[in-house]
Amino acid sequence: MGVFMVLQDVSEIEKKMEEAPDSAYEIGVAIGTYLPFVVLILVAYLFYYYSKKRRGTDENSL
Repeated sequence: MGVFMVLQDVSEIEKKMEEAPDSAYEIGVAIGTYLPFVVLILVAYLFYYYSKKRRGTDENSL
């Protein structure tokens, strides 16, 4: 079901690109589409980094 939703989103993005009044709108759609994924990846990495760092300090205190 997740694959279907992703494919549906891609077709909606392509439709928006075709109907775009100018190239600035296309750039905005691309940024608005990919920016949330980039932010989620960065947040996940920060959680990983801080938990790894904290786990390392916990082992040294024992």
